[in-house]
Amino acid sequence: MGLLTFSLNVTLDGCVDHRVGIADDETHAFFTGLMDEAEAMLWGRVTYELMEAYWPSVARGDEEAPPALREWAVKLEAKPKYVVSSTRKDFPWNNSHHVTGDLRTSVQALKEATPGGLLLGSGTLATELDRLDLIDEYIFLVHPRIAGRGPTLYKTGLPATRALELISARPMRNGAVAMHYRRAR
Repeated sequence: MGLLTFSLNVTLDGCVDHRVGIADDETHAFFTGLMDEAEAMLWGRVTYELMEAYWPSVARGDEEAPPALREWAVKLEAKPKYVVSSTRKDFPWNNSHHVTGDLRTSVQALKEATPGGLLLGSGTLATELDRLDLIDEYIFLVHPRIAGRGPTLYKTGLPATRALELISARPMRNGAVAMHYRRAR
């Protein structure tokens, strides 16, 4: 069974708005490496739509982009993308699949069918999956910024505190720190 790893950019004050982090080659290379290690991506509808609106055109070369972004886009185009949505049924982006049915059962089955692991990149979906005790690891890229606004992690709360074990902490040249944790069981 593959691991479900939740990974996201986050500021020091917990903001997860993708527009407030550092978007440089080092950051994109970091996330490309994470994507390379996972067999598939898992997103909620909102994240899927955000990604679908931009990255396919970068992969096709329709958008100007530096090499690090183009590499991410091309790899993302080929990567299986699983999407949880109760409102949208059609997911035309290459290699996209709709996750249906009971969330716990569906995601557990997806973990079992994906031995190379799933990379989860949706904050709202992560809250729901954490409530269901399905997330195995967390990798946050903590940016040296205080947003003072915006969406935050776990804004609707969890039923209990999650104890985590530190696997690694890696500072980057841009001042961000990649924090890798595993659930303490």
